[in-house]
Amino acid sequence: MAEIPWGNNSDLDDSQFYNRENELYFLHNILNTTKDGIPPAILLTGVRGVGKTALMKKLRNDFCNDYLVVYVDLSMSDNYQSGNLTREGFMEHYYDEIIRACKDAGLKTIDKKLKKFIKTNDLSIGDIVDFEGVPLPIVSAKENYKKLADFVMNLPQMIYEEYCNDIKGVLVFFDEFQVIKDLDKDLNSFLWYVRGFVQSQKNTAYMFTGSMSLKDSLIGEIAGKNGAFGGRILTYELEAFSYDTTRNYLIEKAGHLRFSESGFERFYKCTGGIPFYINSFARLLSHEEILDEKKLSSEFKNALPFLAIHLISYWDKLTFQEQKVITALVDGPQRRVRIAEKLNVTSGAIGGSLNRLQDKALIEMDDGKYKISDSIFRSWLKSEFERKGVYPYRSF
Repeated sequence: MAEIPWGNNSDLDDSQFYNRENELYFLHNILNTTKDGIPPAILLTGVRGVGKTALMKKLRNDFCNDYLVVYVDLSMSDNYQSGNLTREGFMEHYYDEIIRACKDAGLKTIDKKLKKFIKTNDLSIGDIVDFEGVPLPIVSAKENYKKLADFVMNLPQMIYEEYCNDIKGVLVFFDEFQVIKDLDKDLNSFLWYVRGFVQSQKNTAYMFTGSMSLKDSLIGEIAGKNGAFGGRILTYELEAFSYDTTRNYLIEKAGHLRFSESGFERFYKCTGGIPFYINSFARLLSHEEILDEKKLSSEFKNALPFLAIHLISYWDKLTFQEQKVITALVDGPQRRVRIAEKLNVTSGAIGGSLNRLQDKALIEMDDGKYKISDSIFRSWLKSEFERKGVYPYRSF
C-alpha cells in the first residue's frame, strides 16, 4: 500500500508517479526548445485534483540538472496568505524563489541581491552626521515598484546570460496562478505587463497552472482571442485517468484491493478518474473483503468528509449567501433567475456571489446554467443533507 501516495501529496518520487508518458514526452520536447532560443509559454489546464502540480514538479526534477528551474507557488506568498496580494507582493515572492533556485543550483546570487537593492529603490541622503570628525551620509531608500518589477522580470534572462556555460536556459513554473485574481482591477494590465517580458526573452520558458475551472474567465484573460497572451501561449489540458488506466494503476500499486467488476465500475464513477480522489479513496478501502458495488457505495459515503476535506475548507469560509447559491445547485444545473427565486432575492443580488464562486472554481457556467464544478463536493453536500436534514450552513 505504500506505493500509493495520499491525494494531497504532489511531491511524488518516480515509483509513485504513474502514467502521463505522452504528456511528459510532449512537454519535454516543447520545453527543450528553450536551449535553441525559442522558449515556449504554456498554460497547463485541468480540473482540480487531476495532477497538474505533480506533473509540474516532475518536470522540475527532470530538467533541474540542465536548466535553472524556478518553481513559484503563488499561494505561499506572504501577501496572499495575509489576504492582501499586490503587484509588489507578487514580485517580491517571485524574486525570493529565483534566488532560492539559484542557491539550490549552486549559482552565486549575492550580486543579484545587491543590485536589487540599488536598482529597485529610490536612494536619497536624508542627513549627514559627524563620526569622529568624518562626515557620513545617512542613506534612505524607498522602494520603487516599477524598478522592482522590471528588475525581477528581467532577472531570469540576466541569470542565463551570466551562466550560459552552466545552464541551457531558465524554466519558470508558476503554480496556483489563479491567486492573481486578487489583483482585481489591476489584473488585466498586470497580465499584459508580464506578457511583454515573457515574449521578449529568448532563453527563458514559462509555464502557468493552478486550480481553475476549465471554463474559468482567467483562462480567457490569459489565452483567449483578446487575452494578454492570445495566440502566443500553448494551452495544454491535463485529462483525468481513463477507465483502463485507473484499473491498471490499481492493479500495479494496490493489488491487494479486490474489486468485483461492478465494484470497480462504481469506484471509477465515484472518483471520475481524478488522481487526487483515486489515491485518497484507494487508501481508505478495506482489503479484507470483496469490494462489490454495494460495498463501494457504502465506503464512498463514509469517505466523503475526507475526500472533500479541501473543498470543505472553502465551504467554511463562504458567506451565507454563497453557501445558499451552492446548495441551490445540488440537485442539478440552474439558470441565474432560478437560483435567485430559490433564494427569494432578485437576480442582480446574487451577481457578486456567482462571480466569487466561479473565481474559487466551486461553480461554473455551462450552456447558460450554473453547476457545482466538483462532483465530490456535490456528493458531500447531498450526503450531509440526507444525514442531518439540513445543509451545514455557517452559524451567525
